[in-house]
Amino acid sequence: MARFFRKEGTGLFLPRFLKVTEEAQSPERQSRFSRWVARVMDDCIRIPGTNWRFGLDPIIGLLPGFGDSTAAVASLVLIHNALRFGVPTLILVRMMINILINTAFGALPFVGDVFSAWFKSNRRNYELLREYSGRDHKAKPRDYLIVVAFVLVLIALLSAIVTVAVWLLSSLVSVFSE
Repeated sequence: MARFFRKEGTGLFLPRFLKVTEEAQSPERQSRFSRWVARVMDDCIRIPGTNWRFGLDPIIGLLPGFGDSTAAVASLVLIHNALRFGVPTLILVRMMINILINTAFGALPFVGDVFSAWFKSNRRNYELLREYSGRDHKAKPRDYLIVVAFVLVLIALLSAIVTVAVWLLSSLVSVFSE
């Protein structure tokens, strides 16, 4: 039988394995995790003989529609931590614009993946997060509304990308099956 704990202030009983420890929520650990996401998505692979690096973002972006959607969702980790660390609203908006630019251009076949390898939105966002976190700015309700609006726009953009990708793939299949 699963053991449960009561989530403070909600009246909800959740399984113990969903409880997030204070250590996992510590700013140092969240900062390390943000750095790890930025590194894996933008800088984890070096081209031998050069100093040029790229990450999984342009690689998974090769999957039409779905890859760019996955990369955009991974980028939301940095937005979440920006809210937690009290990044100013203007910087939060800059971070979201970086994700939108990367996602929109990344949707272009092949050219978008090269752009994504060059643009490195996650690394840019991590640098912004590192530079502006810890200032005396607490997230306000307005900040959360901005993030919710951004997520809705991102969902609409990703839905459009996936719809176009599915339509293109089905068109190609129908052309080659005739």
